[in-house]
Amino acid sequence: MPRSPFTTVRTIKPRRSIRPNLLGPGDRELKQPLMKQITLPNTDLSVSSLAYGTASFDGSFPSSDGLKLVEKFLAAGGNFIDTAHCYCFWVKGGDGASERFVGECVRKFGRDRLVVATKGGHIGMNGYPRPDAFLDPSLVRKDVDESLDRLGIETIDLYYLHRDDPRVPASEIIEQLNEHVASGRVRYLGASNWSVERTLAANAYAAAKGLQPFVMLQNQWSLANPNWTDLDSPGAMRTILESEFASLEASQLAVSAYGSTANGYFATAGERGQGFESPKTRRQLAAVQAIAKAHSATPNQIALAYLLNQPFPVVALLGTRDHDHLDDALGSSEIELSAEELQALAS
Repeated sequence: MPRSPFTTVRTIKPRRSIRPNLLGPGDRELKQPLMKQITLPNTDLSVSSLAYGTASFDGSFPSSDGLKLVEKFLAAGGNFIDTAHCYCFWVKGGDGASERFVGECVRKFGRDRLVVATKGGHIGMNGYPRPDAFLDPSLVRKDVDESLDRLGIETIDLYYLHRDDPRVPASEIIEQLNEHVASGRVRYLGASNWSVERTLAANAYAAAKGLQPFVMLQNQWSLANPNWTDLDSPGAMRTILESEFASLEASQLAVSAYGSTANGYFATAGERGQGFESPKTRRQLAAVQAIAKAHSATPNQIALAYLLNQPFPVVALLGTRDHDHLDDALGSSEIELSAEELQALAS
């Protein structure tokens, strides 16, 4: 199966897991506390600390199997589901498949049980033609229309711009996106693959003009730093930089972390996720393994818990189609790390 550039690999059997909150015969109470919920600043959205990413639901995977995975996620206390207009163009016939699958989830489980996030305004790629001006207002408007139709909903809870184009002033982008909020088609706005500095500059403009700001930033982020070099060209993918942590803490801008397991780097002791390999990640791997042993957890769970224990709101995106991998990831939401452990992991 063709692999998306957004797919996260997980290849570890679970040790600590959240059992579904389903009552069985003779049960008198819930079997496990629900995962932590986060109220996104400047919103009334209460979202789970783990979100289900659906970039791998490309139409080749039976939707009945996918619905069982989402049902397990909901039973564990999850409510945040993530998709995008461009998913899954990399598979023949997969264009729009992910959003249509999320629409199935809405119909099966109920609109009130899901906080739906999607993205539009993506750069052109092979199989996904886009003009050079990929954030043109008419194109973003078309993306919103098509996403609403595929999802089968009237309002998108959280709408991200999927990529940034630094050639376009942030003020213009905020103005055009607020038109979708005013029309009732979008509740809240997010930015994806933006720098923290530019996101906060856009928010400062929004505050000055009485407009809605970006309430969440979705970038690649994991315990390991990727070996990327191009972060600033139009449409580039961005990671959260260590130099941006202080601004995130001061502003309390919420972060949604995709690629949150470093493509399985910690889960496989460095066998996968070679794009994250460095002397630092080798040191971090040793720290992860030691801390995992102390918590009776898996290395993958500790890598995720590092994100969830930051001093600003963080949601880690999961993207698996495997029940064991999902069980493993769900177990990360209950792990509390000390300041000393966080420092050891970051060093």
